[in-house]
Amino acid sequence: MATTQLDPRIARTRRMLQSALLDLAREQPLDEITVAEIADRAEVNRSSFYQHYSDKETLLADALDAQAAAVGADLSSLDAAMVPGDPPPELLLRYTRHVFAHAALYRLALGEHGSSIAVARLRNRIAVVVMAGYAQYGQDEGDLGMPVELAAASIAGSLLGMLIAWLESTDPVPPEQMAVWIWNALARPRC
Repeated sequence: MATTQLDPRIARTRRMLQSALLDLAREQPLDEITVAEIADRAEVNRSSFYQHYSDKETLLADALDAQAAAVGADLSSLDAAMVPGDPPPELLLRYTRHVFAHAALYRLALGEHGSSIAVARLRNRIAVVVMAGYAQYGQDEGDLGMPVELAAASIAGSLLGMLIAWLESTDPVPPEQMAVWIWNALARPRC
């Protein structure tokens, strides 16, 4: 299957916009950042912003995705082979370490005044992993007592809630412990 390569100029402009937003988010509340500030920081004009993004929430979601992918922590490639008691896979450890290292940014993105798009993307990625696990173990609506999509959404919402609570904790556990808890929660429904 062939993948389309993004024009280098487009990729560069998107990286500049993502970087500008992330830098600004470290300086002020996300909901106070304007498109004009993002464009100024990225050294592009506002029309360039809108050529690449419809809004700053989509930009933030893309920026978080790009950061996670850059450190090899893209949850989209998490293997659905989950066995309770097994240690979490390295990918999940990289992800929790990445989130922990950028906790302030993720608190902004996933918190009450954050990005609904970033929250939805993360919830959907987790749900896909859960559905793959159900499929791997041959579990269907009859086994789960509800449609697979609803069961997966339930687990995804719970795990997202765990992540947010961890980020908001005044004394968060180390990312390695959080990865274990997430892995156990992911593996448990398939037992």
